[in-house]
Amino acid sequence: MDVQSGLPRCSRHPDVETGIRCTRCEKPICPTCMIPASVGFQCPDCVRGGSGTGHAPGANQPKTLTGGRLRTDGRAVTKVLMALNLALFLAVQASGDQLVSRLDLVGYAYYPVLGEVVGVADGEWYRLVTSMFLHQDIVHFLFNMMGLWVVGGIVEPELGRGRFTALALLSGLSGSALVYLLASPAQASLGASGVVYGLLGAWAVLARHRRSDMRPVVVFVGLNLLITFTRPDISWEAHVGGLVAGALLTAAMVYAPRARRNLVQYGACALVLVIVLGMVLSRTAALL
Repeated sequence: MDVQSGLPRCSRHPDVETGIRCTRCEKPICPTCMIPASVGFQCPDCVRGGSGTGHAPGANQPKTLTGGRLRTDGRAVTKVLMALNLALFLAVQASGDQLVSRLDLVGYAYYPVLGEVVGVADGEWYRLVTSMFLHQDIVHFLFNMMGLWVVGGIVEPELGRGRFTALALLSGLSGSALVYLLASPAQASLGASGVVYGLLGAWAVLARHRRSDMRPVVVFVGLNLLITFTRPDISWEAHVGGLVAGALLTAAMVYAPRARRNLVQYGACALVLVIVLGMVLSRTAALL
Protein backbone atom coordinates (compact mmCIF):
# COMPACT_ATOMS: atom_id res chain seq x y z
CA MET A 1 0.00 0.00 0.00
CA ASP A 2 1.38 3.45 -1.00
CA VAL A 3 1.66 5.52 2.16
CA GLN A 4 1.88 9.32 1.66
CA SER A 5 4.43 10.94 3.96
CA GLY A 6 3.20 14.49 3.37
CA LEU A 7 6.63 15.61 2.11
CA PRO A 8 6.82 17.86 -0.98
CA ARG A 9 7.80 16.29 -4.29
CA CYS A 10 10.95 17.13 -6.21
CA SER A 11 10.43 19.95 -8.69
CA ARG A 12 12.30 17.97 -11.35
CA HIS A 13 11.11 14.47 -10.41
CA PRO A 14 7.44 14.71 -9.34
CA ASP A 15 7.31 11.06 -8.33
CA VAL A 16 10.01 11.48 -5.66
CA GLU A 17 9.25 12.95 -2.22
CA THR A 18 11.94 14.97 -0.49
CA GLY A 19 12.57 17.07 2.57
CA ILE A 20 15.42 19.06 1.02
CA ARG A 21 15.04 22.44 -0.68
CA CYS A 22 17.44 24.44 -2.86
CA THR A 23 19.14 27.09 -0.73
CA ARG A 24 18.76 29.69 -3.51
CA CYS A 25 15.29 29.22 -5.04
CA GLU A 26 13.83 27.01 -2.24
CA LYS A 27 12.35 24.49 -4.69
CA PRO A 28 12.15 20.91 -3.38
CA ILE A 29 15.02 18.78 -4.73
CA CYS A 30 15.66 15.06 -4.45
CA PRO A 31 19.05 13.34 -3.93
CA THR A 32 19.47 13.02 -7.71
CA CYS A 33 19.18 16.80 -8.17
CA MET A 34 21.09 17.96 -5.09
CA ILE A 35 24.39 19.72 -5.84
CA PRO A 36 26.57 20.58 -2.83
CA ALA A 37 27.09 24.30 -2.29
CA SER A 38 29.01 26.33 0.26
CA VAL A 39 25.84 26.26 2.38
CA GLY A 40 23.37 23.37 1.88
CA PHE A 41 22.42 22.14 -1.59
CA GLN A 42 21.28 23.79 -4.79
CA CYS A 43 19.27 22.62 -7.78
CA PRO A 44 20.87 22.25 -11.24
CA ASP A 45 18.99 25.31 -12.57
CA CYS A 46 20.44 27.63 -9.92
CA VAL A 47 23.94 26.25 -10.36
CA ARG A 48 23.75 26.79 -14.14
CA GLY A 49 22.51 30.35 -13.55
CA GLY A 50 25.30 31.03 -11.07
CA SER A 51 29.01 30.44 -11.16
CA GLY A 52 28.80 26.65 -11.33
CA THR A 53 30.01 26.32 -7.76
CA GLY A 54 26.88 27.09 -5.81
CA HIS A 55 27.64 30.80 -5.47
CA ALA A 56 26.11 33.87 -7.06
CA PRO A 57 27.13 34.54 -10.71
CA GLY A 58 29.75 37.13 -9.80
CA ALA A 59 31.07 35.43 -6.69
CA ASN A 60 34.20 34.03 -8.32
CA GLN A 61 35.07 37.11 -10.35
CA PRO A 62 38.46 38.55 -9.39
CA LYS A 63 38.28 41.61 -7.15
CA THR A 64 40.41 44.69 -6.76
CA LEU A 65 42.21 45.55 -3.55
CA THR A 66 39.17 47.54 -2.36
CA GLY A 67 36.49 45.05 -3.40
CA GLY A 68 35.61 46.33 -6.88
CA ARG A 69 35.46 44.26 -10.04
CA LEU A 70 38.76 43.69 -11.78
CA ARG A 71 38.41 44.87 -15.38
CA THR A 72 40.41 44.13 -18.50
CA ASP A 73 40.88 47.83 -19.28
CA GLY A 74 42.50 49.34 -16.19
CA ARG A 75 42.35 52.88 -17.58
CA ALA A 76 38.73 53.14 -18.77
CA VAL A 77 37.70 55.94 -16.36
CA THR A 78 41.06 57.64 -16.77
CA LYS A 79 40.44 57.80 -20.53
CA VAL A 80 36.96 59.27 -19.99
CA LEU A 81 38.37 61.97 -17.69
CA MET A 82 41.07 62.78 -20.22
CA ALA A 83 38.47 62.95 -23.00
CA LEU A 84 36.44 65.48 -20.96
CA ASN A 85 39.53 67.60 -20.43
CA LEU A 86 40.43 67.41 -24.12
CA ALA A 87 36.91 68.32 -25.25
CA LEU A 88 36.85 71.41 -23.04
CA PHE A 89 40.37 72.39 -24.04
CA LEU A 90 39.44 72.29 -27.74
CA ALA A 91 36.25 74.22 -27.00
CA VAL A 92 38.28 76.89 -25.20
CA GLN A 93 40.71 77.17 -28.12
CA ALA A 94 37.77 77.64 -30.47
CA SER A 95 35.77 80.11 -28.39
CA GLY A 96 38.45 82.00 -26.45
CA ASP A 97 38.12 83.84 -23.14
CA GLN A 98 34.32 83.90 -23.20
CA LEU A 99 33.99 80.19 -22.37
CA VAL A 100 36.78 80.30 -19.77
CA SER A 101 35.02 83.18 -18.03
CA ARG A 102 31.83 81.14 -17.89
CA LEU A 103 33.39 77.96 -16.49
CA ASP A 104 36.49 78.78 -14.39
CA LEU A 105 36.45 78.85 -10.60
CA VAL A 106 35.99 82.31 -9.16
CA GLY A 107 34.49 83.17 -5.80
CA TYR A 108 32.81 86.51 -6.42
CA ALA A 109 34.09 89.11 -8.88
CA TYR A 110 33.21 91.41 -11.74
CA TYR A 111 34.32 89.98 -15.10
CA PRO A 112 34.82 92.68 -17.77
CA VAL A 113 34.62 90.02 -20.51
CA LEU A 114 31.08 89.18 -19.42
CA GLY A 115 30.17 92.61 -18.13
CA GLU A 116 28.69 91.24 -14.91
CA VAL A 117 29.43 89.94 -11.43
CA VAL A 118 29.97 86.19 -11.44
CA GLY A 119 31.17 83.47 -9.09
CA VAL A 120 30.22 80.57 -6.86
CA ALA A 121 28.86 82.99 -4.27
CA ASP A 122 26.52 84.33 -6.97
CA GLY A 123 24.88 80.92 -7.26
CA GLU A 124 27.15 79.50 -9.96
CA TRP A 125 28.08 76.36 -8.02
CA TYR A 126 28.73 74.49 -11.25
CA ARG A 127 32.07 76.32 -11.45
CA LEU A 128 33.37 74.05 -8.68
CA VAL A 129 33.02 71.13 -11.13
CA THR A 130 33.60 72.66 -14.57
CA SER A 131 36.88 74.23 -13.46
CA MET A 132 38.19 70.71 -12.70
CA PHE A 133 38.26 69.89 -16.42
CA LEU A 134 39.15 73.32 -17.80
CA HIS A 135 42.50 74.35 -19.29
CA GLN A 136 43.55 77.35 -21.33
CA ASP A 137 47.31 76.92 -21.71
CA ILE A 138 48.71 74.00 -23.73
CA VAL A 139 51.59 73.34 -21.31
CA HIS A 140 49.22 73.27 -18.32
CA PHE A 141 46.92 70.90 -20.20
CA LEU A 142 49.67 68.49 -21.29
CA PHE A 143 51.29 68.43 -17.84
CA ASN A 144 48.00 67.53 -16.13
CA MET A 145 47.07 64.94 -18.76
CA MET A 146 50.45 63.27 -18.38
CA GLY A 147 49.94 63.07 -14.62
CA LEU A 148 46.40 61.77 -15.05
CA TRP A 149 47.49 59.08 -17.50
CA VAL A 150 50.49 57.88 -15.49
CA VAL A 151 49.06 57.95 -11.97
CA GLY A 152 45.55 57.04 -13.09
CA GLY A 153 46.98 53.94 -14.70
CA ILE A 154 48.45 52.96 -11.32
CA VAL A 155 45.48 53.78 -9.11
CA GLU A 156 42.43 52.82 -11.20
CA PRO A 157 43.22 49.07 -11.46
CA GLU A 158 43.73 48.96 -7.69
CA LEU A 159 40.42 50.64 -6.81
CA GLY A 160 38.10 49.60 -9.63
CA ARG A 161 36.05 51.90 -11.83
CA GLY A 162 33.36 52.98 -9.37
CA ARG A 163 35.66 53.77 -6.47
CA PHE A 164 38.21 55.41 -8.76
CA THR A 165 35.51 57.67 -10.21
CA ALA A 166 34.37 58.68 -6.72
CA LEU A 167 37.96 59.32 -5.66
CA ALA A 168 38.77 61.47 -8.70
CA LEU A 169 35.63 63.59 -8.52
CA LEU A 170 35.73 64.10 -4.76
CA SER A 171 39.43 64.98 -4.88
CA GLY A 172 38.77 67.57 -7.56
CA LEU A 173 35.81 68.96 -5.63
CA SER A 174 37.86 69.15 -2.44
CA GLY A 175 40.54 71.12 -4.27
CA SER A 176 37.94 73.50 -5.69
CA ALA A 177 36.30 73.95 -2.31
CA LEU A 178 39.61 74.79 -0.62
CA VAL A 179 40.39 77.34 -3.35
CA TYR A 180 36.97 78.91 -2.85
CA LEU A 181 37.41 78.93 0.92
CA LEU A 182 40.94 80.39 1.17
CA ALA A 183 41.80 82.22 -2.04
CA SER A 184 40.81 85.74 -2.95
CA PRO A 185 37.25 85.78 -4.30
CA ALA A 186 38.51 87.54 -7.43
CA GLN A 187 41.22 84.93 -8.09
CA ALA A 188 40.38 82.67 -11.02
CA SER A 189 41.40 79.02 -10.89
CA LEU A 190 41.14 76.18 -13.40
CA GLY A 191 42.73 72.84 -14.22
CA ALA A 192 42.66 69.15 -13.34
CA SER A 193 45.36 69.55 -10.68
CA GLY A 194 42.99 68.74 -7.81
CA VAL A 195 42.13 65.43 -9.45
CA VAL A 196 45.76 64.61 -10.25
CA TYR A 197 46.93 65.41 -6.73
CA GLY A 198 44.10 63.29 -5.35
CA LEU A 199 45.49 60.39 -7.36
CA LEU A 200 48.96 61.14 -6.02
CA GLY A 201 47.60 60.87 -2.49
CA ALA A 202 45.91 57.60 -3.42
CA TRP A 203 49.12 56.25 -4.94
CA ALA A 204 51.03 56.98 -1.74
CA VAL A 205 48.46 55.16 0.40
CA LEU A 206 48.34 52.17 -1.94
CA ALA A 207 52.14 51.89 -2.03
CA ARG A 208 52.25 52.05 1.75
CA HIS A 209 49.55 49.42 2.08
CA ARG A 210 51.33 47.03 -0.27
CA ARG A 211 54.66 47.77 1.45
CA SER A 212 56.18 48.80 -1.85
CA ASP A 213 59.30 50.91 -2.17
CA MET A 214 58.07 54.36 -1.10
CA ARG A 215 61.05 56.29 -2.46
CA PRO A 216 59.68 56.84 -6.00
CA VAL A 217 56.35 57.97 -4.55
CA VAL A 218 57.94 60.32 -2.02
CA VAL A 219 60.26 61.85 -4.64
CA PHE A 220 57.47 62.32 -7.18
CA VAL A 221 55.00 63.83 -4.69
CA GLY A 222 57.76 65.94 -3.12
CA LEU A 223 58.83 67.41 -6.46
CA ASN A 224 55.24 68.27 -7.34
CA LEU A 225 54.70 69.96 -3.98
CA LEU A 226 57.97 71.88 -4.43
CA ILE A 227 56.69 73.20 -7.75
CA THR A 228 53.34 73.98 -6.13
CA PHE A 229 54.81 76.24 -3.45
CA THR A 230 57.60 77.87 -5.47
CA ARG A 231 55.67 79.05 -8.52
CA PRO A 232 53.44 82.09 -7.94
CA ASP A 233 50.93 81.25 -10.69
CA ILE A 234 49.86 77.92 -9.16
CA SER A 235 46.82 77.51 -6.92
CA TRP A 236 48.32 75.56 -4.02
CA GLU A 237 44.89 75.24 -2.41
CA ALA A 238 43.63 73.00 -5.23
CA HIS A 239 46.72 70.81 -4.97
CA VAL A 240 46.63 70.42 -1.21
CA GLY A 241 42.86 69.93 -1.09
CA GLY A 242 43.01 67.19 -3.72
CA LEU A 243 46.04 65.50 -2.16
CA VAL A 244 44.53 65.31 1.33
CA ALA A 245 41.11 64.15 0.09
CA GLY A 246 42.65 61.51 -2.17
CA ALA A 247 44.83 60.10 0.60
CA LEU A 248 42.03 60.01 3.17
CA LEU A 249 39.50 58.43 0.81
CA THR A 250 41.95 55.77 -0.35
CA ALA A 251 42.90 54.96 3.24
CA ALA A 252 39.21 54.45 4.05
CA MET A 253 38.78 52.22 0.99
CA VAL A 254 41.89 50.15 1.58
CA TYR A 255 41.76 49.70 5.34
CA ALA A 256 37.98 49.25 5.69
CA PRO A 257 37.13 46.00 7.51
CA ARG A 258 35.93 43.43 4.99
CA ALA A 259 32.68 42.81 6.87
CA ARG A 260 31.75 46.52 6.74
CA ARG A 261 33.70 47.50 3.64
CA ASN A 262 30.86 49.14 1.69
CA LEU A 263 29.56 51.00 4.72
CA VAL A 264 32.99 52.47 5.52
CA GLN A 265 33.81 53.31 1.90
CA TYR A 266 30.46 54.95 1.12
CA GLY A 267 30.51 56.67 4.49
CA ALA A 268 33.96 58.16 3.82
CA CYS A 269 32.82 59.48 0.43
CA ALA A 270 29.69 60.97 1.99
CA LEU A 271 31.75 62.58 4.77
CA VAL A 272 34.11 64.26 2.29
CA LEU A 273 31.12 65.52 0.32
CA VAL A 274 29.57 66.97 3.49
CA ILE A 275 32.85 68.71 4.38
CA VAL A 276 33.05 70.17 0.87
CA LEU A 277 29.46 71.40 1.15
CA GLY A 278 30.22 72.92 4.55
CA MET A 279 33.23 74.83 3.19
CA VAL A 280 31.25 76.15 0.25
CA LEU A 281 28.30 77.24 2.38
CA SER A 282 30.47 78.96 4.98
CA ARG A 283 32.48 80.82 2.35
CA THR A 284 29.34 81.89 0.53
CA ALA A 285 27.85 83.23 3.74
CA ALA A 286 31.05 85.20 4.39
CA LEU A 287 31.11 86.76 0.92
CA LEU A 288 27.47 87.83 0.73
